[in-house]
Amino acid sequence: MLFLIALVLVPTRELCMQVYEILVKLLHRFHWIVPGYIMGGENRSKEKARLRKGVSILVATPGRLLDHLKNTSSFLHTNLRWIIFDEADRILELGFGKDIEQILNILGTKQDKSVSKENATSNIPEVLKQNLLLSATLNEKVNHLAKISLENPVMIGLDEKKMQHVNHDHSVSVGSDVFDRLGESAKGMSASTEEYNLPSQLVQRYIKVPCGSRLVVLLSILKHLFERETSQKIVVFFSTCDAVDFHYSLVSKFEWPPILQSEAEVRKMFLGCKTLRLHGNMNHEDRKTTFQTFKTEKSALLLSTDVSARGLDFPKVRCIIQYDSPGEATEFVHRVGRTARLGEKGESLIFLQPVEIDYLKDLEKHGVMLTEYPLLKLLDSFPLHRLKLPIKKLLSVEMHPWVLSLQKALESLISTESTLKNLAKNAFRSWVRAYTAHRGELKQIFMVKKLHLGHVAKSFALKEQPSVVNKSFQKQIKKRRRDEKHKVHFKKIRVAKS
Repeated sequence: MLFLIALVLVPTRELCMQVYEILVKLLHRFHWIVPGYIMGGENRSKEKARLRKGVSILVATPGRLLDHLKNTSSFLHTNLRWIIFDEADRILELGFGKDIEQILNILGTKQDKSVSKENATSNIPEVLKQNLLLSATLNEKVNHLAKISLENPVMIGLDEKKMQHVNHDHSVSVGSDVFDRLGESAKGMSASTEEYNLPSQLVQRYIKVPCGSRLVVLLSILKHLFERETSQKIVVFFSTCDAVDFHYSLVSKFEWPPILQSEAEVRKMFLGCKTLRLHGNMNHEDRKTTFQTFKTEKSALLLSTDVSARGLDFPKVRCIIQYDSPGEATEFVHRVGRTARLGEKGESLIFLQPVEIDYLKDLEKHGVMLTEYPLLKLLDSFPLHRLKLPIKKLLSVEMHPWVLSLQKALESLISTESTLKNLAKNAFRSWVRAYTAHRGELKQIFMVKKLHLGHVAKSFALKEQPSVVNKSFQKQIKKRRRDEKHKVHFKKIRVAKS
């Protein structure tokens, strides 16, 4: 009979699979140590059978673990020795805080001073347990999790400057007062002065591009990168699932050139690379397939939300493109961390509109310095059919012949494809909602009021700006208002009768 001795909690399904696969490789010679995993989307009955047989080390997502702890009687955890919270800050950001508290209560590892005193006075034998909390960033929520899950913790891995007030060796802090110091560090590390150390071999640049030309510039850069080096992997980050779906469908259908110049000429896909997508709204099997495919492919393009930004190790990723701003500088660092790994070379590009250029100052506060990408030089390198560059070389990006030609072709495709058009409208609406969600000081940089929504629509190849709220939602609002009016009307009648 196998007993569970270690539990690893992770925020996403992809990270769950990755940790499990690494465990399998590490333990292939130690056949008596059996790894296993449980996560949302998997067949619950099969997981139940797996737990009944027994596993030594279990990797799990919080929601599915809590489900089995409550409903699977054969899930034995009395011999549990270690609990590891991997990417603890991300677990909390995804809203698993209450789940974690319930898990700790069920497992009997939530720190309760009264319970500890009772156990100390009684003769009940206890299994010694150790909890590990791994987090790239510290904040108040992580500090709260540390308080309820750790006892007499050892703090390891903080920057020496951050640790000077803790003790003399600048590397480790031990004892009950570490909670107060952890709280102080959390406040300090969330401040705007925290610096990040990024790999020296990572080339970081920004692209200053007008809102209406964003889509054309993105496709142009991707075309340039894959033609320059056919065997490479690129990840493009978007802010919403709808944006990922739209761009994935667009890339899969967009052919070039739009007008054939001769009978010998043949239309080809604008991007000839293998394209994949990954986001949280995809079904489980599709997510697993994408994850495994992108890991093993030598050349591919992955369009993704931030579900790929944490912990995932995709080998040989050459370039990260942040098409939509990540917001907090910590998220910027996590995204670019998918490239330039283990000494490999890497590139990072971030798209910024002219009204967003102050974001560079925010990154500079954290020691992240970016240089500008030579965009006009890139646009001039593309061949133009029956179009000649004007003598004046100082063209704006919006009026560049290549941009105008490509934008026209994209709008033509969207207008003739009803499915693509609906995807574009949904992506537009979700992008605007995401843009308004920036917090704190970033609200002063990313303001919807500064944007021309018609230009935003153009960045989704829409000729006309759709309503920010879709029709079904508008109907719900109207119905709600009608119901409220009826309620008020009936109240007045009742008052009059009384």
